[in-house]
Amino acid sequence: MRGGEAEESADAAPRRGQRPRKTYPWYLVIWLTGVDYFSTLGYQPGIALLAAGALSPLATAVLVLVTLACALPVYAQVAGRSFVGQGSIALLENLLPGWSGRIFVLVLLGFAATDFVITMTLSAADAATHAVNNPFLSRFVHGQHFWLTILLLALLAMVFLKGFREAIDLASAVCVPYLLLNVVVLGRAFFEVLSRPELLGHWRRALDAHGNWTTLLALSALVFPKLALGLSGFETGVSVMPLIRGEDADEANPRPDGRIGNTRRLLATAAVIMSVMLTASSFVTAVLIPPEAYREGGPASGRAIAYLAHQLLGNGFGSLYDFSTILILWFAGASAMAGLLHLIPRYLPRVGLAPAWTAWTRPLVLVLFGCDLVVTVVFRASVEGQGGAYATGVLVLMLSAAFAASLTLWHEGRRLLSFYCFLVTAVFLYTTLANIVERPDGIIIATFFILFILAVSVISRYVRATELRITEVQYTDQDSRRITESLCCHKVNLVAAYSLDENVLRAKEAQVRRYYRVEGPLAFVHVTLIDNRSEFLGPVCLRVRRTGPNYCIEVTQAVAIANTIAYLGEKLQPISIVVGLSRQKMMIQAIRYFLFGEGETGLMLYTILLRRWREAPAEGRPLVFLMSD
Repeated sequence: MRGGEAEESADAAPRRGQRPRKTYPWYLVIWLTGVDYFSTLGYQPGIALLAAGALSPLATAVLVLVTLACALPVYAQVAGRSFVGQGSIALLENLLPGWSGRIFVLVLLGFAATDFVITMTLSAADAATHAVNNPFLSRFVHGQHFWLTILLLALLAMVFLKGFREAIDLASAVCVPYLLLNVVVLGRAFFEVLSRPELLGHWRRALDAHGNWTTLLALSALVFPKLALGLSGFETGVSVMPLIRGEDADEANPRPDGRIGNTRRLLATAAVIMSVMLTASSFVTAVLIPPEAYREGGPASGRAIAYLAHQLLGNGFGSLYDFSTILILWFAGASAMAGLLHLIPRYLPRVGLAPAWTAWTRPLVLVLFGCDLVVTVVFRASVEGQGGAYATGVLVLMLSAAFAASLTLWHEGRRLLSFYCFLVTAVFLYTTLANIVERPDGIIIATFFILFILAVSVISRYVRATELRITEVQYTDQDSRRITESLCCHKVNLVAAYSLDENVLRAKEAQVRRYYRVEGPLAFVHVTLIDNRSEFLGPVCLRVRRTGPNYCIEVTQAVAIANTIAYLGEKLQPISIVVGLSRQKMMIQAIRYFLFGEGETGLMLYTILLRRWREAPAEGRPLVFLMSD
């Protein structure tokens, strides 16, 4: 705001009286990230075995190296620049303003939707896998894997329709026992390996069949992209930043260094825990589980650690592990649903690229549940089949994060760190392309999401074009505010002017008074649009002055000319509104209005006013004159 007071638009006033969100220590918030990240232990070792066989431990070592040396440093940079929970997409949105940035964000949202939706469907499918393979439950749900997956997704949707809140305590109660049970199973598995040295011999011979260590490392690097879904969780880690408690000094500083530092601790701790668990699980499963067991359809398929729990610790403990796994996988779906319910309203409705109702939870839950059903039917609830699509969504988001961090650091002059992030970008680019070539189903699913979002965005922008699109009115000085208030209630005639030059205004007044029966003073309105024409909502700034018997209203920072004049028409309630017609091709004018907020202003203004009058009938409507220039 420049020098005066401001008032909010009745259509877009921000909510007041909201209490700040409660914050928690980072070592408690880590479990909200963990339900997404740590839950991949339920299926990652099995997918790694299926993809790499005896090479699984070496390929997992490459995954761990990428996690600690690539993903962790990149997201540490993201956390330092997107500390309100918007993630890597916000960095790219800021780096690429205008329609190029908007379209890029829409594409990334398509991949984010792929990531989160597949998280829900894959987690439900794997939870169903653990249920149908449990010796105590199999008699009730044998052969019902697909319908059990649908049931779990429906239950997830019902919970969110009833009302779901982020539950730190519940996440802790789910994650901590699950990790402890994994430690017990892995500890028992290591004991089995040590007590049976011949198992290591079998594994070594399986490795030798692939060649020397140089060949093994090369093959492991080539297989690594198939294991990339083990990188999930970093985007969730930065999305929960608003819940992380920082330091007292954060309240007074625009950059909350305490919260940023604690988020980086959260990311590092989660990455180390997951790296240790993945390394240990890949080793024991490769040594102890025979190939016929982990092949697709085998008893260890999609549930490698659960298989060991039943084999080594009995069905009682194995069933306890199954129950804990089902619980954390279901909660991972809840975490993904909550992520989309925060992500979509944050980016789309505010820029007019989604209907206003997408800001409401329940309708959006139904849409997402419909997407879950489609994906589940397409993949027939296969855990292994969805792995490629999941990895594609995760990798594209990580690629965008690395690229955004590289550009940001370069603009900040931190060239060495920027160069490192560019190298990380190259690693993720290779991994993404390799995953897409190997399993193109991921890019196909993401393309459908992207096309759907783009189609909805275009339709929404068209349907919402008649909204007033002003969030707040600001005044350059107190005189402007005082004069504006004095002009209300049928005191003046609003006349749109392309310039406030005195000669132009005199000619315009003569033209208006010659052809129309206009009584009273004229208030000439000149609207200047913001540079970023892709914005849908925003504040406007008014400078109002008197010029003889008439008035000049200079409006700056507007997002669209017709909507701004319509807003002034409602605010001032003038005697009449006079707007010129350009008489240019309507299709060209429509495209110009859609992209740049300018075009056939007169007809658009008339359309906006008609809709407003239908929604809120009132007495004393102004006359509207459309003048051919």
